[in-house]
Formats: sequence, structure tokens, C-alpha cells
Amino acid sequence: MAKALLSESAKPTGEHYRILFMSWAGWVFDFYDLILYTFLLIPIGQELQLSKVQLSFVLGASLAATAIGGVIFGILSDKYGRKSVLQWTILTYSIGTLLSGFAANLELLIVFRIVTGLGVGGEWATGQTYVGETFPPRVRGRYGAFMQTGAPIGVALASVVGGFVAPAIGWRASFFISFLPAVLVVFIRKRLPESDVWLARQQLSRHPDAKRLTAVGDLREKVTLLLTSYRKLFVLSLILAIFDMSAYWFTYSWLPGYLHQERQFSMVKSALWILVTQAGGFLGYFTFGFVADSLGRRPAYSIYSVVMAVGLVMITLLWDLIAAQPAFVLVFMFLVGFGTGMFGGYGPLFAELFPTNIRNTAMGSAFNLARGVQFFTPVAIAVIAQSYGLSGGIFVAALFALLTGAWIWTFPETKGRTLEI
Repeated sequence: MAKALLSESAKPTGEHYRILFMSWAGWVFDFYDLILYTFLLIPIGQELQLSKVQLSFVLGASLAATAIGGVIFGILSDKYGRKSVLQWTILTYSIGTLLSGFAANLELLIVFRIVTGLGVGGEWATGQTYVGETFPPRVRGRYGAFMQTGAPIGVALASVVGGFVAPAIGWRASFFISFLPAVLVVFIRKRLPESDVWLARQQLSRHPDAKRLTAVGDLREKVTLLLTSYRKLFVLSLILAIFDMSAYWFTYSWLPGYLHQERQFSMVKSALWILVTQAGGFLGYFTFGFVADSLGRRPAYSIYSVVMAVGLVMITLLWDLIAAQPAFVLVFMFLVGFGTGMFGGYGPLFAELFPTNIRNTAMGSAFNLARGVQFFTPVAIAVIAQSYGLSGGIFVAALFALLTGAWIWTFPETKGRTLEI
């Protein structure tokens, strides 16, 4: 009798939790390495004599690289397995961050941040595919969202290092110490099993009668993803991710600078207030899965997108209305973070939409091509700021949040769906 798949378990086991924790930890440091740069913008700009637009271009280049990394590592993960590629992505972004500390000019900084972006782009889809393929369907939404709590933890860690540690040790040393997450690779190699859904697919493809047809079919699905029966779902997924990514990066790419430059916060105070948004983000990610498993994927996205939009409007256009009451400002900063909890839905949603042979490729491509589009976001905010201030640029995020909440209704409801092998 064939052994039951992990996803067929009645409830999560120790193996499930090990997979979840290591994927979560990879995502924590993935996001930390990407966001740390936004807290070091000012000292980097001062030392290397870079303008706002040049600094924005560096961030944009790393975001564009996530698109390439998502596609490359997605294809590699579908071919070589979730466990192996998870290790490769963590090593890639850790090395990129380490090298960033050696940057002597704009060109080298761009190159090293691109390396970081490649690894960042690959880690999310690999980790979410890993979790999505192994957890039981009835709890897939909540555990996919649990993994996503690594994002606000990563931002919070970047806030601490950027706001408190960097002023004492310098921006270069801050990048150097950020190589430490690479040690996760050792634990992943020793402690985690491979995705048994992926292994089952590999075993199926080795059958003499199926091997040639499966190999040709898998290649065709990957190369012509937009031309297959999944093309509509892929395009819908890409647009959803573009709207949501735009909401996120229009918010966070210049938020520390906005608080410091336009609201006259010290770097330490800016970091503390960013921690408030990340406390909201952690709670948002933590609760999103329960809401999605209870009400469905579509209502959950809509609820959280509206919450984020309200918070953004209040801390930008209506700042003067609430500035006299710092407690109100903190509440709306918290709501901005809470609304980003909708990112907790992507792993489960994409896993439920696509079959195993193209799951990581489709997931990585849609999510990270959307993030790659954000190459223009930091620069766009810097340009808008010349006429309307950073608050005007960040306000645009509220519009994208609302578009996300509306666009999700173009999808089928996938709550509780059994994954296709």
C-alpha cells in the first residue's frame, strides 16, 4: 500500500512544522535583506554621493532582479526539487547582501543588489510551494499565511539593524553581518524531507510509457505558460500580484525617508514607527489565513485591502488631521501593516490554481514578475515627490490596494481545493 502524502494527513505533524519553520526563516531573512537597503539609503547616499533618484534606481534594480530570480529558480525547483532550490536561493541572497558592503560606487552597488534580488525572487515561491504541497487542504490557507509572517518580522529586523545598529557600526558592517542567514542552509539540508508531491510527480514521469510524454508536456507547459489552458489564470494572477506589489512598494520603498524628511522624525523614531506597522503586518498575516479558510480567498483579500487603503490615506493626505494626536497616527500606521496581511494569501491561492509540474514556475513567475515591475516604483515616488512630496507618492499605494481587493473577484474561489499532481 502506498504511503500517504503529507498533504493527506489528518492534521499537521512534526515534519510539517519543520518545513514551515525553515521556509518561514528563509522568508524572514529574504525580506530582511531586501528591505535593509531602504533603511540605509541616507548613509549610503551621503558616502557615495548619490541622489534620491540614483538610490531609487538601485532599489528598483534589485526589485527587477527578483523577477528574473523568480522565473529561474521556479524552473529549477520544478526540475530539481523544493528542498535543494530553497538552499540555493538563501545562499544567493546572503552572498549578494555580503557583497553590498564592499560597494565603492553606484555601479557595484547595483550589481550586488541585483544578486540579492535574484535570491530573494526565488526563495518566496520555492518556500510557499513547499508549504502548499505538504500541508492538508483544509489548513493550507492559514499555514501559507503563517509562513508569510516572515515578511513583517524581516522588516522589523531591518528596522532594528537600520535604525539602531547601523548608526553605531556603519552601513557596510550592517551588510556584512547580514550574511549570517546562510547558516540556515545547513539545517535545511539535514532536517527537511523533499516535497512528496513533487517526488510523486517525478516518479510518475519515470514510468517508461509516461516519461517521454511527461517531459515534453512539462516543457511545453513551462515555455508556453501563456498559451496553455492555464494562461487565463496566469494572467489574472500576474495582474493581481502587480496591483498588490505596487500597493506594498509604493508604501515601503520611501516610508522611512518620508517619516525622517517630511515629518522630521529622527532615524531612531522612524524605525520605531515602522516597527508599529510591522506589528500590524504580523497580526495581519497571522489572521489572514484563518479568514481565508473561513470566508474564502476572495472576501479575505477585499477586507484586508480596504483596511490598508484607509490607513494609507490617513498617514499621507490626511496627516495634518491626525498629527495632533500621535496615538491616532500610530493606529493608522498599524492598519497599514495589518492590511498587508493579504500577501499571506498568495502561496495557498497559487498552489491551488496550478498543477505540480508547473506550480513553482507559475507561482514564481507571476509573483516575481510583478515584483520586477516595481523597478519603476521607487523612481516614480522620487519623481512625484518633486511636485507633491513623498506623501503624494506614497498615497498612490492606497489606489493599488483597492484595485487588489476588486481584482481578486475575477478568480474562482479555491478554498479547500485538493492539489493537482
